Amino acid sequence: MNLNNYQRIINNLPKNVRLVTVSKHQSPDNILQVYETGQRIFGENRALELQEKYNFLPKDIQWHFIGHLQTNKIKNIIAFVSLIHSIDSFKLLNEVNKEAQKINRVVDVLLEFHIADEMSKQGFIIDEITEYLNSTNYKELNNINIVGVMGMATFSDDENKIRNEFKLLKSYFDILKENFFFNNDSFKEISMGMSNDYQIAIEEGATLIRIGTAIFADI
Repeated sequence: MNLNNYQRIINNLPKNVRLVTVSKHQSPDNILQVYETGQRIFGENRALELQEKYNFLPKDIQWHFIGHLQTNKIKNIIAFVSLIHSIDSFKLLNEVNKEAQKINRVVDVLLEFHIADEMSKQGFIIDEITEYLNSTNYKELNNINIVGVMGMATFSDDENKIRNEFKLLKSYFDILKENFFFNNDSFKEISMGMSNDYQIAIEEGATLIRIGTAIFADI
């Protein structure tokens, strides 16, 4: 456990930025080591693994789902997940709403945008989102609360490229805030930046950074 690196990250975070500790593939014991420092937000990318950890670990943990979510796995996490970062299709958005409605819960979600050159990465484009937010279908979704945007930059050593991709995501956030969520105080999150590029992400407006390797690298 690289607790010194973790503490350095925490100590240097601006007040408006929160750390999501990415705990995928980590044991409950490893997660508890970070939890005992005061960290409460953890991110997982597999629904079944998240469900198992939720059942075992302290209930004041805020679990964020950060990976590609299969529709048939929504039911495994819908009752307790604090935030779903990776809403990357209208089908998924509708299914999350459907499962949340069954348990009379409103679930916070982020819209994932495709900002990288890599075609393997998921996400919307801005035009389809702006069209959808004006649709009747969206207005009927009463059990999801869109609180911001998420994106992953290209895996690259080119800092200018990464910075420009983060700037693009911030511009999408601004467009949506101004045109659709201006009076919605809960629409405030920009989830971008991981272990290799989180400092650039913070400079470009991130409010949530997702870091795992830099914390768990020595485990």
